[in-house]
Amino acid sequence: MSDLSRPALSVVAPCYNEEGSLPAFISRMAGACRAALGEDYELILVNDGSRDKTWSIIEAAAAHNPRIAGVNLARNHGHQLAVTAGLSLTRGERVMIIDADLQDPPELLSDMMARMDEGFDVVYGRRRSRADESPFKLHTASLFYKLLGKVAEIDIPRDTGDFRLMNRRTVERLNAMPERDRFIRGMVAWLGGKQTELLYDRDARFAGETAYTLGKMVRLAVDGVTSFSTLPLRLASLMAGVGVLVAIGIVLYALYSFFAGDVTEGWTSMALITVFFATAQLACLGVVGAYLGRTYMQVKGRPLFLIDEIVTAETLKERR
Repeated sequence: MSDLSRPALSVVAPCYNEEGSLPAFISRMAGACRAALGEDYELILVNDGSRDKTWSIIEAAAAHNPRIAGVNLARNHGHQLAVTAGLSLTRGERVMIIDADLQDPPELLSDMMARMDEGFDVVYGRRRSRADESPFKLHTASLFYKLLGKVAEIDIPRDTGDFRLMNRRTVERLNAMPERDRFIRGMVAWLGGKQTELLYDRDARFAGETAYTLGKMVRLAVDGVTSFSTLPLRLASLMAGVGVLVAIGIVLYALYSFFAGDVTEGWTSMALITVFFATAQLACLGVVGAYLGRTYMQVKGRPLFLIDEIVTAETLKERR
């Protein structure tokens, strides 16, 4: 990392509790880089507040391979900000994002490089199949991408993650985008340029369990929708408009009944009216609150991530 020369490739791999798969990932990723580029690469491993031996494995790898840099975040910032931290440190002419769980094969690097040689700015992996994933996850993922395709104001490719290869210009533009609630695959799509897909079959996790719990997937989905669509706000406004029309109808009906002497007593109608307007108001407040909360967090201007330490073979040698 101290060498100011720019390598041909930087690889960014966020790591969270990956002690079971990390040694195999480092071996396969380094092998894929050597097969494609020789020794002209850097591998940036970002430890996102892991609670296992992930960081010690990263330190050992950095000590033995001068092309590996370890980045230790101050706490668990989440996958998207861990990727962002790694991207901010890259120097390569091309940059690959890949998870360390070996679900995305490192060996696809050569195919991605070949596609980029054809003149593309971004080559993203699109999943043709997913091994060992539950029907629930497959169906919810499909539903999410369909919903995102309907409401997003840009074209975000379906069945894609953050596994991709980008050129230097795209990475610099991505690093210049300051939003805190990041949905990187959508942000890259927003940047435009020449982008293409590479179909592949996604493997099962090499070891351990996924860090993407249902709650984290829901939060990522909310970030994706609210970051690239104002449709929820427009729906809230539509609900408010419908509520006003219903209220006018009820007022007219009440006035007609009053002057006609046909006043209906009872609580049913009042209860229905109360429930309708209370539900509509709460729904609108919830949608507005989601956007307002993101605005509040953004305007505070806090750093997106905090790095405790960066280790390379050189820095580790200086410690001794």
